[in-house]
Amino acid sequence: MNFPQAEAVASRLEVLTESASTNAALRMLSADADAWPHLSVILTDNQTAGRGRLDRSWQTPAGSALAISVLIRELPSRPEAMGWIPLVAGLAMADAVTVQLSGHEVGVKWPNDVLVDGKKVCGILAESTGTAVVIGSGVNTAMTIEQLPIPTATSFAALGESCDADRLVADYLRRLGGLLAALAAWEDSDRSGIHDAVSARCATLGREVDVSLPDGSTLHGTAVRLDTDGRLCVDAGGTEHAVAAGDVVHARLV
Repeated sequence: MNFPQAEAVASRLEVLTESASTNAALRMLSADADAWPHLSVILTDNQTAGRGRLDRSWQTPAGSALAISVLIRELPSRPEAMGWIPLVAGLAMADAVTVQLSGHEVGVKWPNDVLVDGKKVCGILAESTGTAVVIGSGVNTAMTIEQLPIPTATSFAALGESCDADRLVADYLRRLGGLLAALAAWEDSDRSGIHDAVSARCATLGREVDVSLPDGSTLHGTAVRLDTDGRLCVDAGGTEHAVAAGDVVHARLV
């Protein structure tokens, strides 16, 4: 695989023929800050033991999906602002996908799944490693309808589209770098414009949702807004709950 456009944006780009987990590989290498600076990238189209949110396994046939891990060193100093990092990654990937799938509805399911026409085309996992963060993304590119793991998943190929992987990664990195720079500079989601940009892309807002919370309980209500720290605010029977972490299921639209 050749990625000249992405290589021009990344501070360092390593393309692997195979990787058990690009996130794990980049976390291990991240201790060397000189060799692996901000916006370093490891990617492959053959990830054999990837992980998603809630420690779910993520495996795809070789050549059918792109696993992209990005090292983030320029972080906001205000701890509360860190909650925006996965949201920003979701927004950046949604914008990159839209460039190639302009005829489709592309949005972000809180906090960071990218949806095309309501189905998941990309999952994102952000993991802390020392003083840095590794953001891993798995994009379904050439996966056939038969290879899709669940009925609510999709891919470029399943939509009858081909994916320019080099352009996708380059567009994603360019947008991600700009958003993260704004967040680090302003330390504020409103003044940086990030709150409005993420909210506009968030397909969860206005939807009836079930949220599986870390304590094992489930919150049912309407997702009404994102607060200043990126938490999902859910109106349940007239009481608003701010959710910092949880697994969200969208109710079916009728």
